[in-house]
Amino acid sequence: MTRATDAATLSLSLVSHTNVGKTSLMRTLTRRDIGDVADRPHVTEQAEAHTLLETAEGDVLRLWDTPGFGDSVRLLRRLRMAGNPVGWLLTQVWDRFADRPFFCSQQAMINVRDESDVVLYLVNAAEDPSSATYVAAELEILAWIGKPVLLLLNQTGPARARELEAEEEALWSTHLARFVPARESIALDAFARCWVQEDRMLAAVGALVPETKQPALHRLRETWRSQNLQVFEASIKAIVSQVTATARDHEVLEEGASASGLVDKVGRWFASSARKGVKLDPASERGMDALAKRLDQRLRENMGQLIALHGLSGRAGEEIPARMGGAFDVRARADISTSSVLGGIVTGALGGLAADLSAGGLTFGAGTLIGGIVGALGGAGAAKAYNLATGVEEGVVRWSPTFLLERLAAALLRYLAVAHYGRGRGDWVEGEYPAHWRDVVANVLEPYREELDEIWKLAEDETRGPDVSARLESVLRSAARETLVCLYPQAAGIFERQ
Repeated sequence: MTRATDAATLSLSLVSHTNVGKTSLMRTLTRRDIGDVADRPHVTEQAEAHTLLETAEGDVLRLWDTPGFGDSVRLLRRLRMAGNPVGWLLTQVWDRFADRPFFCSQQAMINVRDESDVVLYLVNAAEDPSSATYVAAELEILAWIGKPVLLLLNQTGPARARELEAEEEALWSTHLARFVPARESIALDAFARCWVQEDRMLAAVGALVPETKQPALHRLRETWRSQNLQVFEASIKAIVSQVTATARDHEVLEEGASASGLVDKVGRWFASSARKGVKLDPASERGMDALAKRLDQRLRENMGQLIALHGLSGRAGEEIPARMGGAFDVRARADISTSSVLGGIVTGALGGLAADLSAGGLTFGAGTLIGGIVGALGGAGAAKAYNLATGVEEGVVRWSPTFLLERLAAALLRYLAVAHYGRGRGDWVEGEYPAHWRDVVANVLEPYREELDEIWKLAEDETRGPDVSARLESVLRSAARETLVCLYPQAAGIFERQ
């Protein structure tokens, strides 16, 4: 594509009180480890420009990282004196050698005044704007600079409900309007923002840049959206691949049982009946362990994919997912040889119990009904009828539909966690999900339950793998979009344009 005749370079300057998190936010926005991050003041000493985005038409979006405000009140006095000889002497000679951080702050503000199209003022959202005394002085400095200001709320903590963010944004916007022309304030935490919030920031910037640069900003924003939607689509495909493989995964149970194995099965069945539960046989346990290990490997690989796609570093945790009640669907085939032995012990209507016990006591209810009809055939005959009626030609253990639905919900939550994790926070570390995320994901998936049950059933047919993936991808993409729109209503506009 040829360079546009109205191609332009837009410069955003990121400013804040020292040690509020400018460089951390720079890393999050650029997806690169730029600058130095440390828990001490004046880590950044000089203003540095970094390319945030470029378009095929030749537009460039630059982001300036600046030294933090130190003594804001004294800095304001110095800047006001910059135009007279005494002020020049203090600024260019005395401060340069006597107070290097203070000198860097002055130079940064001059750079912001000369280079910026829009100033991004980063504040600590944990503080009350009226009680943070340095804020008033810094806002006066921004008024002195004379450039449009967009206020960004950092250190907001874990992702919260939109209503709570809106209250905080309104509080800071009101305070900001006392010093500079009223502009909106936006929550954009360096550690926990989402790419949808970044789009909102670009939209707000677009309302502040000069009219001559509006076309360039529009192209930059479209490019940014395209890049993030590509990441979104790649994330959906990666998750679908993992969930499809899990839904289709199964273990064939070993056939046959020794006499001692029979005694063990009978003992386990009666013991489990007293507890109203089922203690599975060793073959089923081995099958479950094999499934769990493969699931663990897939989850780690999937997390690695999501982490890389979102420009992060680090790797998934080492914990194997905890096995939950109802996670497995075990369909055991009745062992005819064992049933023959049991047939000499139980007869008549209890013949079905013989078949049921030889299947590991896993389907007692069905076994009893079958036994009432064909118990007279004896143990071996009941076992054959049992296998015919249940359609189980071989014993199989696979993940249950309930567990698969839980895995899909967990995959959506993992996606949200990665999509919110800022690179400025460092290597990926898994933490607790915000409570309202779980509710949103559960509500979004509820209307898809019947369709998902059909998909899980389809996954049992080994020839229908592509169909499972295609249908699951459609559901997951829709659910992921709906989830993001519930959390951030402005996401609707992004997906509509797609």
